[in-house]
Amino acid sequence: MQEPTMSSEDQFDHGKDERLQSRDVTEGADRAPHRAMFRAMGFDDDDLGSPMIGVPNPAADITPCNVHLDDVAESALEGVDDADGMPIEFGTITISDAISMGTEGMKASLISRELIADSVELVSFGERMDGLVTVAGCDKNLPGMMMAAIRTDLPSVFLYGGSIMPGEHDGRDVTIVQVFEGVGAYATGEMDAEELDDLERHACPGAGSCGGMFTANTMASISEALGLAPLGSASPPAEDEERYEVARRAGELAVEVVEEDRRPSDILSRKSFENAIALQTAIGGSTNGVLHLLALAREADVDLEIEDFDEISRRTPKIADLQPGGDSVMNDLHELGGVPVVVRRLLEADLFHGDAMTVTGRTIAEELETLDMPADDEIVSDFLYPVDDPKEAEGAIKILTGNLAPDGAVLKVTGDDEFYHQGPARIFENEEGAMRYVQEGDIESGDVIVIRNEGPRGGPGMREMLGVTAAVVGAGHEDDVALITDGRFSGGTRGPMIGHVAPEAFVGGPIGLLEEGDEITVDIPDRTLEVDVDDAELANRREEWTRPEPAYDAGVLAKFARDFDSASNGAVTNPGVKRE
Repeated sequence: MQEPTMSSEDQFDHGKDERLQSRDVTEGADRAPHRAMFRAMGFDDDDLGSPMIGVPNPAADITPCNVHLDDVAESALEGVDDADGMPIEFGTITISDAISMGTEGMKASLISRELIADSVELVSFGERMDGLVTVAGCDKNLPGMMMAAIRTDLPSVFLYGGSIMPGEHDGRDVTIVQVFEGVGAYATGEMDAEELDDLERHACPGAGSCGGMFTANTMASISEALGLAPLGSASPPAEDEERYEVARRAGELAVEVVEEDRRPSDILSRKSFENAIALQTAIGGSTNGVLHLLALAREADVDLEIEDFDEISRRTPKIADLQPGGDSVMNDLHELGGVPVVVRRLLEADLFHGDAMTVTGRTIAEELETLDMPADDEIVSDFLYPVDDPKEAEGAIKILTGNLAPDGAVLKVTGDDEFYHQGPARIFENEEGAMRYVQEGDIESGDVIVIRNEGPRGGPGMREMLGVTAAVVGAGHEDDVALITDGRFSGGTRGPMIGHVAPEAFVGGPIGLLEEGDEITVDIPDRTLEVDVDDAELANRREEWTRPEPAYDAGVLAKFARDFDSASNGAVTNPGVKRE
């Protein structure tokens, strides 16, 4: 007697959850060609019946931030597999901010944020992913990956690649920022060639993102505050075994969030973003965090404006003194318990929303209870302060407005919170001209260096200017020279450097109307950025102003010069998705 055979329907049904969109490419007789492709890559029936978890990985030999990410991603893939998911790794681009810094190539940096988000969205959509573990190393990787998770609204876990350990020079810990500042010191004769060479050789001892509270570590910390990454996941160093344990757990958690249908839209809220800003200001995070949080909020359809940063910073004290303002680095914070120890202090002071949701399905407050951290009174540190006796009474991020920045400008205070400066404008149409001015020794005490046509559209791409800002500091002018620009700064920038001036020069903003010698006032206590020119004169200058010719008329830079929005809106190119 012939044995009964499976029905055709059963034969091509792998028992996959009806809610999973990967069924589009794995289930049914008509998907036999699709399954054949998967089988060619070693996937079996168990895999085809499991949630398909995408692991976008920007690993590259182009930056130490990303050089180890294949190993980090491999641990995440193992975690997915251990949790009975189907791990699918795919690549994305990266740009090394530090290597492109000070060159024309730096214009690609912010554009890479958009391309990373777009590429992850496209692969996730095209290949019908069910969830994501978004891996990130260098600066723009982090917001790009978070934007992609929010935009796709797939159940997702954010995974940072970890920070580099500090180097050692002349008996002290150093990072890449000290090398940039060394260039300025060398130009003025304050440092000789032998010392600069030694600094260069010892500043970056291995893999990982730049070590201070610069952009990568700021955004990694923010990922915890937003709830997109588990608390405690940001601070383990890149080459520490704990980093790979974090990666493995991220893979396991990714399968859980798919099974529970826990999406970014279930996690993110106005409270999430207020938490992120509170943390950013309390730890002295990068000014780039303002730009990226505005962009993330646009993706999430959460109402967030640039003025919110100043409001939250005014009520949130700075309690962590890390580089570039202080001497400590991310690993020092890790040894105290990481980002959660800061969150706990803010929460206990009623400066944090403990009921905001996280990717684990627990609230911030509930998640803190699960962590093995030292009691707060057991933490002894020379860089982490109590909320009632902070490093500074207000947070580090300041938003300045005035007739020179009607839509706002951004400053991170790394020195005097009461800084006031008035001086003549020294105007440069690009970063290179300003850099020559500093390196040739023309800079004078009292100057206000103005670098314009470096905004989102005018650059295009809003170049970071760590080279020139570090050169100003290295030349001994950290406290007596101000710099303003419609471009951006590295998270490693220190001193009175005001960026993101909006509207930018390229669209007719007042920064484009300045003339050499105009008297400019920077008043941090009053939060103003003003030029001593009356409205009538500015109007006359506007009548005479003509838009500069675009720097590029073809290729990717020309496209993004057309697409970028204002820095005051996050310099987004995607208007965001309205969700039901």
